Amino acid sequence: MKNKFKLVIVDSNYCDYLRQFDYKVAYNKDEKSLRPFVGVLFTLNDIEYFAPLSSPKLKHQKMHNTIDFIKLDGGFLGALNINNMIPVKKDNYEIFEFQEDSTNLKDKQYYNLLRKQLLWLNSRYRYIKNKSLNLYNSYLNDKLPIKVKERCCNFILLEKKCLEYEKSFIKG
Repeated sequence: MKNKFKLVIVDSNYCDYLRQFDYKVAYNKDEKSLRPFVGVLFTLNDIEYFAPLSSPKLKHQKMHNTIDFIKLDGGFLGALNINNMIPVKKDNYEIFEFQEDSTNLKDKQYYNLLRKQLLWLNSRYRYIKNKSLNLYNSYLNDKLPIKVKERCCNFILLEKKCLEYEKSFIKG
């Protein structure tokens, strides 16, 4: 399944670690469970990047796509916050598995939404990957408007911290 996004759950300890260095790293849990993150947007310097999905909200339908934000199906399926993408290594995430046998109606609705989001994202793979890479390169080259840069995670710092986390994980 090359050139396709996957839903993954990023380790909350890893996110907490990154958040020590950049408060813009999104939280990946709520009261009940971890929420999936969509990935891989692109690989750079052997580092995979993942971006968090947002559930549909009325405000998404009114917002515009920007360099760092992508509405899914006009906002009806939620949004992809590429400004909050984070670098990860394989040890920092697990592939999200749909629980086909769930009898819980809320779970079934949630899984249905995730399937629709994933289908929508994969049908626009190249567009999303290019948009993510454009944001990343613009950030690195200091070509973003200040308001956009302020919304973005510090990709450079987080890449360093990702590698440090991996080293401490291997030693520890």
